[in-house]
Amino acid sequence: MIRTFIAVELPDHMKEAVRLVQEELALKGLKQVDPELVHVTLKFLGDVAESQVGVISNALSGIECSSFNARITGIGVFPKPSYIKVVWLGAHGEFELLHSEVERVLKPFKFKKDRGKFAAHATLTRVKHMDNETKTQLAKILARLQDVDLGEFQVDSIALKKSILTPEGPIYTTLKDIVLA
Repeated sequence: MIRTFIAVELPDHMKEAVRLVQEELALKGLKQVDPELVHVTLKFLGDVAESQVGVISNALSGIECSSFNARITGIGVFPKPSYIKVVWLGAHGEFELLHSEVERVLKPFKFKKDRGKFAAHATLTRVKHMDNETKTQLAKILARLQDVDLGEFQVDSIALKKSILTPEGPIYTTLKDIVLA
């Protein structure tokens, strides 16, 4: 079985900007995502059989969504400001359409439906634990960065990714790139 997800990769020119934003978030109890691995997740598939990878890739080729301009701007948290587990950058563009198309073409596979409304984002930081001082510092940093803007990029493909979890962090491998029409 392979742990898999579908994502939009951020372009190389944004990775340095991601790193700079993460430097602002360097607080005790927060773990930064490697800037090279930051992406917009469209759907987490979980464990799939290796024999299914080609079939899933073929299904994803049926997505009816043209390439589009996207913008990475704004910063937020999940699940809520009083209980932060993730700090993210907002992803703006036709991500909802793209997500719904991914759901449509993968419906026959009966993958678990995403909980709640899809919110396009790129995870920057995971919160392991925070004391009150760190919470106060983080609130100030988030307020200062609320209008952060990393700029625009063209979304012209999605990637079916393999994820291996290690103590040092995840290792992602692209299994298949699917070009948007």
